[in-house]
Amino acid sequence: MFANFIAILQQVNVEEKMKNAPDGGYEIGVIIGTYLPFVLLVLLAYFVYYKAKNRKDLDD
Repeated sequence: MFANFIAILQQVNVEEKMKNAPDGGYEIGVIIGTYLPFVLLVLLAYFVYYKAKNRKDLDD
């Protein structure tokens, strides 16, 4: 319930922001701000996977 409420609050209408953008720099900022969290999460997941895969204490 609480997670759904947070998800609704965090929804961003990118198309609306692009339409009302004052210049091209703002549009680039909106695109970077939209995709950067996703890219960072993917990189974090890969890093955790890589570290777990290459643990030395599990080798027999």
